[in-house]
Amino acid sequence: MNQNMRCVLASLFVMALTSVTAVGQESPSYNAQLDDYRYPFSVETFEFSSQRQTLQMAYMHLKGSDAMPTVVLLHGKNFSGAYWEQTAKLLQSRGYSVLIPDQIGFGKSSKPAYYQFGFPQLAHNTRQLIEKLGIEKPIIVGHSMGGMLATRYTLMYQNDVERLILVNPIGLEDYLKFVQYKDVQFFYQNEVKKTPADIKAYQLKNYYDGKWEPAYDEWMKIHVGWINGPDWQRVAWNNAMTYDMIFSQPVCNEWTDIKVPTRLIIGTRDRTGPGRGWMKPGVERELGQYQELGKQTAAEIADCQLYELEGLGHMPQIEAFDRFRVEFERALQQ
Repeated sequence: MNQNMRCVLASLFVMALTSVTAVGQESPSYNAQLDDYRYPFSVETFEFSSQRQTLQMAYMHLKGSDAMPTVVLLHGKNFSGAYWEQTAKLLQSRGYSVLIPDQIGFGKSSKPAYYQFGFPQLAHNTRQLIEKLGIEKPIIVGHSMGGMLATRYTLMYQNDVERLILVNPIGLEDYLKFVQYKDVQFFYQNEVKKTPADIKAYQLKNYYDGKWEPAYDEWMKIHVGWINGPDWQRVAWNNAMTYDMIFSQPVCNEWTDIKVPTRLIIGTRDRTGPGRGWMKPGVERELGQYQELGKQTAAEIADCQLYELEGLGHMPQIEAFDRFRVEFERALQQ
């Protein structure tokens, strides 16, 4: 074997080793409850009975000043409570207590084989946790799907909500007016065949405008670990079941019923439009025009202020936290 061949083989070996190491670092394996995934704060469990089964709701609870209200942070469809880390630290530094639940079907919480998922049900579950912890008059904050849940929670418990803050919520339009209804089995078939590359491509296009930063890897990690883990079919089924409420349980037709102060933070580049791929025949509406939807929504809610973040997308609290925090703190105080 000549020297050139030895060099080539050595280079190939180094490349192969680097590749294996990279895959090992980027390809974790998690069970349904994410036992091996570390959250940023201590995780506690609220056990309760719902729909003839015992369920566990994971949550993080950060204590602040007794003189300040508690802020409840509700996560989006493709996330868990862990992604609120920076926001929670900011809130606690300002004296607020912070409650961050993982909804049933998400994060470290139970993944039931069958469950009638609905925003009223999830709001009821969250209300039980809030009451168990003795929290009174919280500020409810919701992002993405969590915005729909936060809205439903507020509509159900208006006398016990201090303020509602929505961060790029979905549900600013009634999707089933424009898109075809799909059975849960349709969503399951889509979910169960997903690959890590599919997840990154979706986030890159829809969340970050084609510009990926290394910090975003963390918010892919859970999904990749589930795909590689032993419970992926169960997780995918829960993912599928939670799609139905987004389409069949709109909140945008009840804006005028909201009586509590409401603040709307909108990254105007956002174009999230669930169901865009299966529009009704003949419908030409462009879904997800947040630069217009934010204004329309704010005009319908009696006590609402709109804070627009030009050039930011669906994840302003992740994409540009320093810009987001300015508007978020205004939303808390004004």
